[in-house]
Amino acid sequence: MRKRGLCLLLAGCLACAPLAGCSGKDQVVNYQDTDLPVTTITFFGNKYEPENVRVIEEIITGFMEENPNLRISYESLKGAEYFEALRKRMASGKGNDVFMVNHDVLLELEQSGQVADLSGLESIGRYSDAMLSQMEIEDNTVYWVPTTVSMFGLYCNLELLKKHKQEIPQNLGEWEQVCDYFVAQGITPIVANNDISLKTLAIGAGFYPVYQEGRQAEVFEGINSGRDALSDYLRPGFSLAGTLIDRGYVDAQTASKTRKTSDDLAEFARGEAPFMLTGAWAAGRLEEMAADLDFEVHPLPVLEDGSLLVINADTRLSVNRSSEHLDDAMKFVEYFTREENILKFADQQASLSPLKTSMPTSVKAIQPLIPCYEEGRLVFGADAGLDIPIWDLTAEVSRRLLSGQALNDAMDWMDQQAKEGVKP
Repeated sequence: MRKRGLCLLLAGCLACAPLAGCSGKDQVVNYQDTDLPVTTITFFGNKYEPENVRVIEEIITGFMEENPNLRISYESLKGAEYFEALRKRMASGKGNDVFMVNHDVLLELEQSGQVADLSGLESIGRYSDAMLSQMEIEDNTVYWVPTTVSMFGLYCNLELLKKHKQEIPQNLGEWEQVCDYFVAQGITPIVANNDISLKTLAIGAGFYPVYQEGRQAEVFEGINSGRDALSDYLRPGFSLAGTLIDRGYVDAQTASKTRKTSDDLAEFARGEAPFMLTGAWAAGRLEEMAADLDFEVHPLPVLEDGSLLVINADTRLSVNRSSEHLDDAMKFVEYFTREENILKFADQQASLSPLKTSMPTSVKAIQPLIPCYEEGRLVFGADAGLDIPIWDLTAEVSRRLLSGQALNDAMDWMDQQAKEGVKP
């Protein structure tokens, strides 16, 4: 028998990671020597950091070892560039076989019939009920599968809080007291970015009562139909975001230019601010940037009587309905969502597993989030029950508030955009 050789070619940003001016584009191509005809499956994603690519590479390698006639080519782009490129590729009919997608882009692809039904995958039965509630559509089709549960929380600088004899806040009143203290000391308390910091806080505070009362289906149907305004629910949350700005807890001018899980991490890593609002998945990256920084990620203290956790069914995989290798693409997604691969992939990203059986995270800094998750004090940041592009809309509202726009004007803009996005 001819011995198979395996070679991994990594090009783009992964290869030039230590260098300045990298474009943010990665590519991992797996080549195998085999006597069998080889089919190449293209995989497009927005996971570009070297540590993330290494885990994807391990999963790809395992799949190819089981399927010597299949080759996987993984390509990634950074941030917003990725979703714009995905839209263009799918619109041109040159979409990849498998790709990562978010809530807003998926709405577009579903409406244009470009994503395949994944309901036949064996792995569907392993997902938790909470994840299935996000994945299942009315006609029992499944257009995406999550590989992580991402969380959004409050990063706390433990050393700085201890130095100033301040406690980790457990509710809104305590958080305001601690922030007022630091403002009086000439310290801006909260590091925020221009994307996910304020919008996740606003979505969480705004929709929390709806989730606790179990009224999501009723409320989302009213918003989707245009009968109810999105601001009816999110105004309180964005009002709180505006208060953080007005009281000097967030430096609006700085935050308006701060990129998520990039510039904000660099700022918080200096150790001069007690808090940061961003995704918990950045905890591992922050540890690498600032090994001496003693920090934890806690639930958002935005309630009068406690805190909550904003989560998403995340790192979603979809398959191109027009793929020339549809069955093989399905086979790869099935392999990627095996329990051992999900656990490895999610833990590496400081996220939780979306499966019924889930190991506790090994990332110590995010463990304070787990009780809130287990107790169900949750809000989905981009709930699949909403037929409007809430993730993009709320990010723009955050930027408008940071630029000084009045809350009423920002809410009017959001409602108008939501109505235009409602299905006829």
